[in-house]
Amino acid sequence: MKHHIDLLYIGSHYSEFSRLAAEKNLHFHTVKNSLEAVLLLESPVTVATILCEYHLPGENGLCLFDWIHKQNRFHGTSFFLLSEGFDQTLYKEAFRRGADDYYALRTSKTPDILARALEYGGRSLKLRDIPEEKREDVFYKIPLSKRLFDITVAGLALLIASPFLTLIMIAIWIESPGKVYFTSRRVGRKPFDFYKLRSMRPGAADQLKDLAKSKNQYNQNAQVDEVRFDLPCPRCSALAEDEHCSPIMYIGEHQICDYWYHEQKREIAAKKSAFIKIKDDPRITRVGKFIRNTSIDELPQLINVLKGDMSIVGNRPLPVYEAELLTVDAQSKRFLAPAGITGLWQVELRGRGGEMSEEERKKLDNQYAEKFQDNQFSFWYDIKLILKTMPALFQKSTV
Repeated sequence: MKHHIDLLYIGSHYSEFSRLAAEKNLHFHTVKNSLEAVLLLESPVTVATILCEYHLPGENGLCLFDWIHKQNRFHGTSFFLLSEGFDQTLYKEAFRRGADDYYALRTSKTPDILARALEYGGRSLKLRDIPEEKREDVFYKIPLSKRLFDITVAGLALLIASPFLTLIMIAIWIESPGKVYFTSRRVGRKPFDFYKLRSMRPGAADQLKDLAKSKNQYNQNAQVDEVRFDLPCPRCSALAEDEHCSPIMYIGEHQICDYWYHEQKREIAAKKSAFIKIKDDPRITRVGKFIRNTSIDELPQLINVLKGDMSIVGNRPLPVYEAELLTVDAQSKRFLAPAGITGLWQVELRGRGGEMSEEERKKLDNQYAEKFQDNQFSFWYDIKLILKTMPALFQKSTV
């Protein structure tokens, strides 16, 4: 009879993980080398997530991962590679081979690793009995009723709106000659080209970086966005002269210990907002302000809906630079739902003038995604969100 293991730790630095797992009443098992791991995995067990150190007696963790990856019975098991310090080459190689995540034990917090491991494990075990080649379809399968609704609504809306859209596009061109639409790479369930009417002056994208620092309504802190080489490491300062808490890194003319470099990078990432919204954006044209306030600029996304890139209701597709910040933490759950023209956070908060914290937006995105993850999709729930969207179309600010 099979027994269940939430977490399997392979290596010697397991004491803190073991303590936290005991507090959470998790099924936690430890082995010290790849031979013990293979013997355990060949027994009747169901493992949610494997946390494996790279440096193991006999062979490294990636070699063990290659063996696990070839065993069909483990295609629903998540694999995290761990190393004592951060190694850029190892980091890239782990993801190239297909590992689910990589952490440096010295610079990462054990509770964060544990929470991430449990999130991955809980999701992946649902796919254990599904062939690998069909796994992506299961993650992202859209209910037939939702897809038929999307096609019907998008097709009729485009047909009805086409005369009006033509007039709007002429007005856009008259005020600022150039393309009346634009495409950008967005990330929903997968990357795709996202269509929208142009509401800004040509060249607006070049000004985004400077505006994001000064006017991003989500970014309330984080004035420093670079590692400070002149600040002493607090751990090294507590040691004797010429002793360091971790290996020394040489970056240009500077040197810094591995721990202090990555600790500063972690703090910068924590303060940096994943979303960028410029309140009262000076790049917007007069016609652009009108089409944004009325959400007319969103109408070309109906083409994305017909193509299957998006749905009428879902989580907003993100620019690549925003999506990259979300995929490194638990907020990546939002990508389990289809991308949408409107969604839960627009209905709940955007209609009140766009005043919304980043954490509130993430929470609402995840809340909608959970319905897909747990097979709780409701056609009538989507209809309810669409009806609630109507009052939110006429908002008071261009956010």
